[in-house]
Amino acid sequence: MIAMQTMAPLMFGALVFTMLIGFPVAFSLSALGLAAGLLSIELGFFPAQYMANLPLRVFGILSNDLLLAIPFFTFMGAILERCGLAEDLLEGTGQLFGSVPGGLAYAVIVVGAILGAITGTVAASVIAMGMISLPIMMRYGYNMRLATGVIAASGTITQVIPPSLVLVVLADQLGRSVGDMYAGAIGPSIAQTALFLGYIFVLSRLRPHYMPPLPPEARTLAGWPLWRKVLWGMVPSVVLIFLVLGTIFLGLATPTEAGAMGAVGAMGLAAMNRRLTWPLMRQGIVSTMRITTMVIFILIGSTVFSLVFQGVDGGVWIEHMLLSVTGGTPVGFLIVVNLFVFFLAFFLDFFEIAFIIVPLLAPVAEKLGIDLVWFGVLLCVNMQTSFMHPPFGFALFYLRGIAPKEVKSSDIYMGAIPWVGLQLVLVAVLIFWPGMVTSWLDKPVSVDLENVRIELPADEAPADDSPPVIGPVDGRTDAPPGR
Repeated sequence: MIAMQTMAPLMFGALVFTMLIGFPVAFSLSALGLAAGLLSIELGFFPAQYMANLPLRVFGILSNDLLLAIPFFTFMGAILERCGLAEDLLEGTGQLFGSVPGGLAYAVIVVGAILGAITGTVAASVIAMGMISLPIMMRYGYNMRLATGVIAASGTITQVIPPSLVLVVLADQLGRSVGDMYAGAIGPSIAQTALFLGYIFVLSRLRPHYMPPLPPEARTLAGWPLWRKVLWGMVPSVVLIFLVLGTIFLGLATPTEAGAMGAVGAMGLAAMNRRLTWPLMRQGIVSTMRITTMVIFILIGSTVFSLVFQGVDGGVWIEHMLLSVTGGTPVGFLIVVNLFVFFLAFFLDFFEIAFIIVPLLAPVAEKLGIDLVWFGVLLCVNMQTSFMHPPFGFALFYLRGIAPKEVKSSDIYMGAIPWVGLQLVLVAVLIFWPGMVTSWLDKPVSVDLENVRIELPADEAPADDSPPVIGPVDGRTDAPPGR
């Protein structure tokens, strides 16, 4: 006989097992949830009427306006990936930094951050950067591991920089506004970019032969032609960033509305580059359809699983386990949770972690007094590593798919390791310096009710100590009662 106390651990263990052997996550979640639900009803853990909540939850997912931002941002990223903007940005910034060791690496990081702020998707950034910059780096003698590592890492910055899809999903799961999540991510995204640039700077001093400057014959632009090329790539990007992020921060648009404007702006940029064609639109639509469908199915599956998991007191089991392991301290909790998420990122992508794990951790974090925006941004930075983990990181798969045949897979995997270390450094900094996130948020207005005093002006105060005469609403004190 299975006791109710053991049902939650059994469900969690079965979920880990099915994911490790390779079953599709969305259908594994649904199947395990329904099977565990039927078994729980049979064993009397909860009544059959409890499962009547499931249709309401599914309808709540399908009617969630916030999730509409996902297809808009995905479509925007798919169009920008192919519209020629990355080529203009990379060519201009590559020429700008080309005379110094590591100039192309600096350009890749800077352009990756800019693309992250206008695409919101890792795949778009990694594929665009890899197709454009990797052949150039190979041609001018860059170390292969450095070249592949910096391209993959520059794409993963997209996950932290607004309008990241991860932040939208985490805002929905944590019950916080997307605007707060975007604002909280500003500091970490700047720190992440600076950390990557600092690593290239140090490495260029220690091992300049890893990243030689461009030869004079390759630096074909100078003076005003050079700056014109840079501005031609930068200015449209800045305009699009304002359309997407500025309108959200100023309260002029919801994330869904901003995403719609971003999609229109992406088509406008494609038209400016004379690449707005029907094949381009079709590719963007198909890519958007696939990603959105995947997200919705995973979310529905996680809802089925979490409903039954909570019904057998799975939340209580998670809370007791985490509090006993961490000693009930916020710092201990954050360290253990981030180690746990870092391990899961070897096997799961960020959507699966966000939909399955985050809803289980958020109540415990809130009970410990941890700001959920800080918690969400911290997990977002940690989940960057899911794209860079050898051998399952998606950024590495994207890069392997578009890299020339002479690039070895071992170089791609080994090149990713230093950048994963830099991402973990930022995780540690955020744990011990929450102000990097919270200082960007609007401070709530607090009122001390004990010190509130209401004083009447002198000409309205009563003339003596007798209580004021309160008459009817029309001010006539001689009116009969009840009027």
